Amino acid sequence: MSRALLVERPGVHRLVERDVPVPGPGEVLVRVAAAGICMSDREVYDGHRDAAYVRYPVVPGHEWAGTVAAVGPGVDPALVGRRTVAEGFRTCGACERCRDGETSLCEGGYAETGFTEPGAFADHLTVPARLLHPLHDDADLRAAALLEPAAVIAAAVRAGRPRPGERIAVVGAGTLGLLAVQLLSASSPGDLTVIDPRAARGEQALAFGAGTCLAPDEAEALRGRFDLVVETAGAPSTAAASCLLARRGGRVVLTGMFTPGAAGIDPVHLSLSQLEIRSVFGAPSSAWSDAVRAFGLGLLDPAPLITHEFPLERFADAVALVGAGDPKTGKVLLRP
Repeated sequence: MSRALLVERPGVHRLVERDVPVPGPGEVLVRVAAAGICMSDREVYDGHRDAAYVRYPVVPGHEWAGTVAAVGPGVDPALVGRRTVAEGFRTCGACERCRDGETSLCEGGYAETGFTEPGAFADHLTVPARLLHPLHDDADLRAAALLEPAAVIAAAVRAGRPRPGERIAVVGAGTLGLLAVQLLSASSPGDLTVIDPRAARGEQALAFGAGTCLAPDEAEALRGRFDLVVETAGAPSTAAASCLLARRGGRVVLTGMFTPGAAGIDPVHLSLSQLEIRSVFGAPSSAWSDAVRAFGLGLLDPAPLITHEFPLERFADAVALVGAGDPKTGKVLLRP
């Protein structure tokens, strides 16, 4: 038998037992080692996620790592036993966006592991083999569970095109922000500044490679200074604030998931400053490859971000920590 954490409807969940899933043609069965809980999962549980991006009842879990336990027809049997992660978007692979490499913008309709398809808050899950990114044989699967947010940051770094010697700011020192510090520090910036109101997160950013950490009010003195600003917080004011931090002709990449009512970007400032602004929704296949490669090379080490681990039976305790505001809470994992 295989257990799964089923969210039947907002606020209602139960641990169910089922037969071990059988991988179909082109699929693999993965034994889950660890699955991260993020704010998107909390939104699914609370019922705050846009109805177009969730389908109840659902087994959440889009940040995960595990080991291939079996393969379906047409899949290389050599994958059995491989440690792996996999892309979440179930892309069509045939539309104009997919063929152009922008797989996170697939025009074939939204489908994603853990939101519309069964996810990794379970002992096992099945995924299309074409979405796998196999890991080294000795990969730390706890840390690898954070490769999904790392792929989002890899997409942001691709969009931002950091160059050696540039002045870079990261707005927010949550999971995305601290992963961004690790990846951006590898680009040899002249200055890497992290902006976050939480002193403890700032100290962690320094350990991850940042040169300076500032509170948001302190950062106002540096408006117009940075060549590249990577926004990761998704707070109501951070998109507008990030644009003010960029120099004229600078680049801003928005990765935070904003809610309705967030402060807009001043169009006058935008036009006069000739800013280049990009947003990131998920991660295309190329960004996943970048993140997995950086992880394998040791340039990316998500393990220090993990602060709590729970069994599936304690999902209620685990999800309550996420978004509760305790600065000591980092990444929360479920360990089936």
